Amino acid sequence: MGKARPSVVGVDNSPSMKKMLERSTEDLDIDLTVFVSAEEAWSYLQSNTPDLIILSIMLPIRDGFSLLKELRQLPNHKHTQVIVISSKDYAQDRILAKELGVLEFIPKPMPMKTITDVVVKYTQASSKN
Repeated sequence: MGKARPSVVGVDNSPSMKKMLERSTEDLDIDLTVFVSAEEAWSYLQSNTPDLIILSIMLPIRDGFSLLKELRQLPNHKHTQVIVISSKDYAQDRILAKELGVLEFIPKPMPMKTITDVVVKYTQASSKN
């Protein structure tokens, strides 16, 4: 039996970003699940530990950093790999991201290849073809 496919969770309320996550990973052998809010993601992440989380900061109701702070309290998410993508590129956000163990902070907009590259880098995902 082969190794399970890497799982990637995206959390972003922008429909265009959801499409971009899907398109930039469609040729990778991964399981991608995208949530549009911190609440949706929280419900899923309490019982699932993906190989990588791609997290937006600006979300409705509760922002990405609040979600990440709560996740880091859970034993199964102390070391979950997280990449932050954000249209807000401020020093204080980068500092907070680093304090919360974020591996990379990618400002929006970014080319699709950037997403593909970070997913491969942190999950060792292989191409489907």
